[in-house]
Amino acid sequence: MAEIALNNVSKSFGAVTVIDDVTFTVQSNEFLVFLGPSGSGKSTLLRMIAGLETIDQGELVIDGVRSEKLSPGQRGVAMVFQNYALYPHMTVFENLAFGLRNIGLSSDDIAARVADAARILEIEELLKRRPAQLSGGQRQRVAIGRAIVKEPKAFLFDEPLSNLDAALRVRTRVELAELHQRVKSTMIYVTHDQTEAMTMADRIVVLNNCKIEQIGTPMEVYSHPNTRFVASFVGSPSMNFVDVVLTGSGTTRTATFGDGSTIALTIAVPEAGTYELGIRPEAIRVTKGNADTTGQATVVERLGDRTLVYLRLSDGAMLTALDEGKSTVQPGDQVGLSFETNQLHLFDSSGLAYHAD
Repeated sequence: MAEIALNNVSKSFGAVTVIDDVTFTVQSNEFLVFLGPSGSGKSTLLRMIAGLETIDQGELVIDGVRSEKLSPGQRGVAMVFQNYALYPHMTVFENLAFGLRNIGLSSDDIAARVADAARILEIEELLKRRPAQLSGGQRQRVAIGRAIVKEPKAFLFDEPLSNLDAALRVRTRVELAELHQRVKSTMIYVTHDQTEAMTMADRIVVLNNCKIEQIGTPMEVYSHPNTRFVASFVGSPSMNFVDVVLTGSGTTRTATFGDGSTIALTIAVPEAGTYELGIRPEAIRVTKGNADTTGQATVVERLGDRTLVYLRLSDGAMLTALDEGKSTVQPGDQVGLSFETNQLHLFDSSGLAYHAD
């Protein structure tokens, strides 16, 4: 277990900045996820911690030791790559043992470490097979096992599930979460998949345009996004955004939609004016009673336990609302919509978020 701290870390490739003055700390035994779109800098940041990319400016401290100048082998971390990087001519046992032989461990120590990793990952019966004889999920376990046998201070995962099919990704997500509980180690995990981040992370670091947008627990990031980008990137289906005109003063405000309908909000914002109202689908209910506004259903997705209804308001604005699994709404229906006002968000022209009390 190790605490990892990055202080004012920056990285450029020529004139292109890929990490811009990033500061955060990974707590010992924490499962931290770097989440962001392609090009946000998340994999580069992970490689900088591993020592596979140099740090141009700033400090990296691993387990209390300044580490930005250390070689990868001196940092005490182990990395699991997206492409597994297994030796095809070696058995599973030989793949797991290869790095240990290179550092001069005895045969007995190697056998003990490999056996322990195989037990943790439940791959004992695979030790005599070669990678070509394994499924994608089994290869991924072997790649993780090769990191476990090093007994590192921290594990670094670079989008390890992206090569797996959907069903196997779900199962392997659970296995990784269980693995974290068993090995009690610091883990940093890179992904562009917000579902992976939400289901596995203790905390999420949301990256965009080479900077940190927000750090928080999954529910903090989901329920109280700091910016419009975070609100739009985290959540499936995505948050709805509608232009509104805000009037009133203090924390008592009235938001007017483009179709003329209004709702009362209790949100502290600096001044009245035009904002984007952010509403998650679960905060919009299809109702037959008192409605805040109405819309026409264009598409209805029936998911079993719930139904997503895609609607167009009279001014053309689009919303996604949540209805019960046994919803009777059909495309073309005119339906009433009720908003959970304590779950609404406002975003100003710079993308900064204000939340309902």
